[in-house]
Amino acid sequence: MRRLVSRKKALTLVKELDAFPKVPESYVETTATGGTVSLIAFTVMALLAFLEFFVYRDTWMHYEYEVDKDFSSKLRINIDITVAMRCQFVGADVLDLAETMVASDGLHYEPVTFDLSPQQRLWHRTLLMIQDRLREEHSLQDVIFKTVLKGSPTALPPREDSPSQSPAACRIHGHLYVNKVAGNFHITVGKAIPHPRGHAHLAALVSHDTYNFSHRIDHLSFGEEIPGIINPLDGTEKVCTDHNQMFQYFITIVPTKLNTYQISADTNQYSVTERERVINHAVGSHGVSGIFMKYDISSLMVKVTEQHMPLWRFLVRLCGIIGGIFSTTGTHKCTGVPLGKKNHRALVVKIILIIL
Repeated sequence: MRRLVSRKKALTLVKELDAFPKVPESYVETTATGGTVSLIAFTVMALLAFLEFFVYRDTWMHYEYEVDKDFSSKLRINIDITVAMRCQFVGADVLDLAETMVASDGLHYEPVTFDLSPQQRLWHRTLLMIQDRLREEHSLQDVIFKTVLKGSPTALPPREDSPSQSPAACRIHGHLYVNKVAGNFHITVGKAIPHPRGHAHLAALVSHDTYNFSHRIDHLSFGEEIPGIINPLDGTEKVCTDHNQMFQYFITIVPTKLNTYQISADTNQYSVTERERVINHAVGSHGVSGIFMKYDISSLMVKVTEQHMPLWRFLVRLCGIIGGIFSTTGTHKCTGVPLGKKNHRALVVKIILIIL
């Protein structure tokens, strides 16, 4: 008997601690208004759960910054530039900060026509439109990172027709491996030759009247070449107003480690400042005609990682949506009081607050 009494006391104590008291069914009244509210609640729950699933599927790019400790590796330069001069009149090479001339064996000189075909011109205009949007909307770069290897190729499509005139321009394309220090990649008159104090170009035999450094940069990147990535100078086209003209590009390279669900690669991003001027020694504008790309490497490295919402967080958010709407729309049933206009408005406000 004593054990039975103690059990009853324990059960009574546990019942008093019940934070979720049950309402007897005799006090519960079903109404058309309550059914309507329930239907609206289930519809809102289904809609919010559907939208939350799309949020769960979405990914975002996370950026981290740290000091770049890799100084021993080589830097790859990917080049595809067309110059409005014949190939025998121009030469391209790299001279780094230590006055070391880098061999340009990886570059190929191909005689081409400078003017683009209609299909190539359409491709070029589309690329320029994308570049303009990227300068205005920096967040689009995240979209490009996430869609690498899926996007359309960024290389200039082959010419679909045969030009009527003989090729008078030169396409310089290929890649170079240079020391990971500041340097100067340039295209100027004459082929480069080694020199005890650096290097020189054989420009004496080329007439000044043939100088024309109008050019188009179809592609310029540093590091591993990744399809789908658009670089700041891709699609740049410059037309000379004088035979003796210098084009300068000051480039700052930022080492980048890209880790997405599509690819994992070590590459580089860069920013660029452009400058051009006419060479006229009579007015004090000195220099050498040509295309000069002076690059420097940042000491900071960027890690770009594609992240995804964890499954447990998605389930917690989903339970919060369902539980919040259930607790809000179920209050009138617990009181046994019909839902009036004021209570109806308060309920609608609560549901809107949950949605927001």
